[in-house]
Amino acid sequence: MNKYQAGVRVKGQLVKTAVFADSPIHARLILQYQFGMDSIVSYPLAITEVATIKPLTPDQQRIKSMKDRVKQDQAAVKAERARQKIRAGQAELARS
Repeated sequence: MNKYQAGVRVKGQLVKTAVFADSPIHARLILQYQFGMDSIVSYPLAITEVATIKPLTPDQQRIKSMKDRVKQDQAAVKAERARQKIRAGQAELARS
């Protein structure tokens, strides 16, 4: 079963509602049965649930920040080596 969300008109008010069904057509049929044939304002769309991320403990956060700093430092070293190679190549071209 999937979760579907649709807009339905109830007593003149637009209400968003969710329904569990096997397909969008099945969801539309369920909503029509519950609220009436002309009450569906927007076609049922599947809702994907987003998993919640547990916050890290202070020790885990400290280790993660250290790993992130190592990656940043490695990228900085790589960029500096590339700059030095370019500078050396430009100097060699200037001597020629």
